[in-house]
Amino acid sequence: MVQIVDDRKSATIERRAKLFRGFADPSRLAILGALCNEPLAVHEIVERTELSQPNVSNHLRCLLDCGLVASDRDGRFIRYRISSPRITVLLSDVDALLDVVAEGVEACDNYRGA
Repeated sequence: MVQIVDDRKSATIERRAKLFRGFADPSRLAILGALCNEPLAVHEIVERTELSQPNVSNHLRCLLDCGLVASDRDGRFIRYRISSPRITVLLSDVDALLDVVAEGVEACDNYRGA
């Protein structure tokens, strides 16, 4: 019985880690930030994030595969949107948390950006 509970906890932790890896890229966070306000086509995401079109397309594929973004056809364009309002809330909560712990995050040597 203890092993089953431990396996469930381990599976939950792995799922959480996998979810957070989807957020763990500055380009993906920029794209998600752009999509928080409204659905956008690739060229609009490129304009708002100043990322290259291939970079945006590559990260959108990842975000789609992870279920963080959904897409809808709009005439000749595909518009991308946040797949759940909870993602927007999570990003807002992260910003609020950073207001409290930003100094520690900045000082952390374990997760330096490239």
